[in-house]
Amino acid sequence: MDPDGRPLGRTWRGVRAVDLVDVFSYLIVLGIFIQVFPAVISESFLVALLTAVLLKLVLEVVLAVKKRVVGRIRRSRRTAVRVVNVVVLILVLPGSKLVVLELVDLVFGDAVHLGGFFQVTLLIVVLMLVRGAVRRLVRR
Repeated sequence: MDPDGRPLGRTWRGVRAVDLVDVFSYLIVLGIFIQVFPAVISESFLVALLTAVLLKLVLEVVLAVKKRVVGRIRRSRRTAVRVVNVVVLILVLPGSKLVVLELVDLVFGDAVHLGGFFQVTLLIVVLMLVRGAVRRLVRR
């Protein structure tokens, strides 16, 4: 508990500390991608920070959807239901990359360009790996 009696895992308006760590981790990864891949562009640091926040929000939704679909696959006894859910999962994974590209374009326009499908896929994979690694470090 902090001096105000709130749990340490929570901060302002229900934002958890781990969410802030995720955003800063995403910002670092995004900055590295901006430096390494010429097709990945952000006009400024503030735009990159806002992009990291958007990525955090989108990836949380994608992870929640993926978790629900995987749960349905595990709970299902019928083969047909399992097959449908596997197809949904197969569509969600690459579809999420297209959603990220479109949302970034919609929100930031020409101020941010995340490259093509390859760069976005690699970016999201690296973001998820870094997210998992940082969360393991924070738990310790």
